[in-house]
Amino acid sequence: MAGSSTGTVKNVVVNGITLAYQEIGHGYPLLMINGFASTMDTWNPSVLDELAKTFRVIIFDNRGTGYSTASEEPFTIPLFAQDAVTLMDALGIARAHVLGLSMGASIAQELVLAHPERVDRLILVAGTCGGERMIRMEQPVWDTLADKSGTGIDIANRMFSVLFPKPWLAENDPWQHCPDVHETTTEENAARQSEALFSWPGSFDRLPSVRAETLVMTGSEDIIIPPANSRVLAGRIPGARLVEITGAGHGLQYQFPRELSRMVLEFLTGS
Repeated sequence: MAGSSTGTVKNVVVNGITLAYQEIGHGYPLLMINGFASTMDTWNPSVLDELAKTFRVIIFDNRGTGYSTASEEPFTIPLFAQDAVTLMDALGIARAHVLGLSMGASIAQELVLAHPERVDRLILVAGTCGGERMIRMEQPVWDTLADKSGTGIDIANRMFSVLFPKPWLAENDPWQHCPDVHETTTEENAARQSEALFSWPGSFDRLPSVRAETLVMTGSEDIIIPPANSRVLAGRIPGARLVEITGAGHGLQYQFPRELSRMVLEFLTGS
């Protein structure tokens, strides 16, 4: 898959660091928060294109990822959430829909819990409540995810092996479904993000206080964030809707881009 129709990369200083971001489309703002060690050019361009037909889509690199910088301050999930809120401030956005993917779903939870007035509708894709209630991936899966050694192609091929179910990989070339990725994340900052994710005490006890209308999405074959995690989230957030995409792994945005876009748009527009 070639590049995307994303906009120009811009930078803004927030919380003592520089966050890199892009905006695509016009309309009501939709802030999209990415996952562990993932850069903004890992979003599926076709998904961004579809969402940008209706919304002002904002994507960005979390601190220490891609074009964004980092400070000596320890990485934490609440700190990432504060970065996202400060980015909204810098862009003049008082309130937005928020979509969090994977670790981004943890960040989105902290954002809505700390700043409920800033979040309109909430979408948690392949997320977890963290802490002791989190259903963890198997260790070999994590070892594969955390290994940032070798060339970009080496890293991508390792990622594909855990992002996608084996039956899908047997019939599809993942290189044809995933975007060209040019940004990188250092092993050091990936390790810092890992520490932030696994030291996060989680949101389980606080989730019943979420008042934002919420959509929880997962792939039935996700081995990185097993779908049982999404069932926990949907069961704890009042009125949350749960969608499980049959046959999808953690890379559901690449496997089922049309379905994902349609469900997100239907949820956000109320159609």
